[in-house]
Amino acid sequence: MIIKGFVLKNPLKKRGLIVFSLFVASLFLSFSSIAQTAEAEKNFAQCKACHTIGGGKLVGPDLKGVTEKRDEAWLIKFIQNSQAMVQAGDADAVAVFEENFKIPMPSHNLTDEQVKDILLYIKNGGKVAGAAEEKAETETVQPEQVAQPSLAEQVVEEEARGRKNMYITFVVMIVLLIISLIDIFWTKILKYRWIHIVVILTALWIVSEVLFFEATALGRQQYYQPTQPVWFSHKVHAGQNQIDCMYCHFTADKSMHAGIPSVAVCMNCHSQVKKGKITGEEEIKKVTDAYANGTPIRWIKVHNLPDHVYFNHEQHVKVGKVDCEECHGPVEEMDVVMQVNTLGMGWCIDCHRTKEIDLNNKFYGQYTKLHEKLKNGEIANPTVIDIGGEECAKCHY
Repeated sequence: MIIKGFVLKNPLKKRGLIVFSLFVASLFLSFSSIAQTAEAEKNFAQCKACHTIGGGKLVGPDLKGVTEKRDEAWLIKFIQNSQAMVQAGDADAVAVFEENFKIPMPSHNLTDEQVKDILLYIKNGGKVAGAAEEKAETETVQPEQVAQPSLAEQVVEEEARGRKNMYITFVVMIVLLIISLIDIFWTKILKYRWIHIVVILTALWIVSEVLFFEATALGRQQYYQPTQPVWFSHKVHAGQNQIDCMYCHFTADKSMHAGIPSVAVCMNCHSQVKKGKITGEEEIKKVTDAYANGTPIRWIKVHNLPDHVYFNHEQHVKVGKVDCEECHGPVEEMDVVMQVNTLGMGWCIDCHRTKEIDLNNKFYGQYTKLHEKLKNGEIANPTVIDIGGEECAKCHY
């Protein structure tokens, strides 16, 4: 029996071909749906550090209902480059900037379609298009009846969902790869080998992507927000009370590490301040008891780098004049500190490529070639890259 180039000698192989084709089609449709879900969540990932959807104001405003408040064309321009609109004098952009403590929203290299995807994701309450409608049909829940999850909980939930989809895709591709190999060397149901080649190459590409993603994620913990032994609010201390970072982290400009303040530092204030407006007496009592007993508070470090990475706070804070929030984000707005940046190598290199160096530092007088280039007009504003900021041995040795 001949069907469009496929030679089928018996009904068994015909049924096998039909089953195989339907299986491959369903798997690819499933993968397409998973990829769409992952893409929608990936596009919104850049917004999570500063915004929630229905969880209240964080660093920036709550995004719930923003698609009804603002025109889509305006939102697209604002999300892509808010500061350009502020500098151009757009009244609405200036108002949003001033309402949010004049904290600039970074520019995002997103296409119009990607921004529209983000807006649809926000409109659906942090769900992929279709999921929100399906949930609305099956249940009715009043927002005030349900406690809104924290930013960390939202991030953890969405990352877990994204990883689950990724692992499902990984398994599907492995199964397709195995089936194709079995058919090539054993069952030989399909006579057109190009079908096998397409399936195998697609599976190998996706599997490689997953393995690469997992490999690059090792040692990184963006959005890490551990529960501390004492409920300590940077929003209260650094924000409302305007305590300078260097008062508590006093070794940041003279040591490799910023340092965790001792209980004695806390007692400089809490020997007198025994009660807080938010936490009452219980949390402060943990501090005073630790001091009385001579036991340290076991704070959990939030920002961690892999063991093979060298980073010196003194070099960046004292020499590079890097503000704390450039790496740690607006901690003065955080009740519980979270790692908002990736702290990955690409993120560091991007900073090195734009961060200008202070040539008044006498140490840079040794860079004779750099000074010659300045005199010759080859470079105007030297950055960290010009003093070896891209050399591997600077951070890995």
